[in-house]
Amino acid sequence: MERPLRLISTVEPLDRLARTVEALLVIASRPLSVDELAEATADDAARVEDALGLLAERFSEGRSGIVLEHVAGGYAFRAARSEAEACARLAERPVERGLSPAALETLAVVAYLGPCSRPDIARLRGVAADTVVAGLVERGLLEEAGRRLGAIRYRTTPLFERVFGLESLAVLPRLDDLGGSVDEIRERLDAVAERRPA
Repeated sequence: MERPLRLISTVEPLDRLARTVEALLVIASRPLSVDELAEATADDAARVEDALGLLAERFSEGRSGIVLEHVAGGYAFRAARSEAEACARLAERPVERGLSPAALETLAVVAYLGPCSRPDIARLRGVAADTVVAGLVERGLLEEAGRRLGAIRYRTTPLFERVFGLESLAVLPRLDDLGGSVDEIRERLDAVAERRPA
């Protein structure tokens, strides 16, 4: 009697790798790149990509309450769009809804002109930025990006991109469309800030 063929070798190990990658993505606080996942799993980057393909199929819109997405140069899980209302009720005030106009202004300044220091942000906005910047750092939307002339500079984080649904900062509307280079726009903003009454 002929024995049935057994489908194993490549499927089972890849499925095991997919489970490991899934666990890593669940515990990660930010999107993880293929290289980071390959290093953490001690496996080949090409196999990690195959495992991500399995996970993308398993966790897709309409099939699962969470979905795998490629964002901010890496991979992360997020709630499916169909589950957004329930998630919003649990969180009560999602990160982006809980941001004040001052926080949104600050994020826009840093996203477009960053890295920026608190004095830069304060000068451009015309008001002190210490409390707003500290709050955004605490929420994980801004992070330190070195120092310049003794002042700490800040940049947006991968969480910022994820919260606002950006693949990267490159997908923001271009400053050139506003009429001028980044340096020209910075100069125009500086000029406006200097004309504001103290």
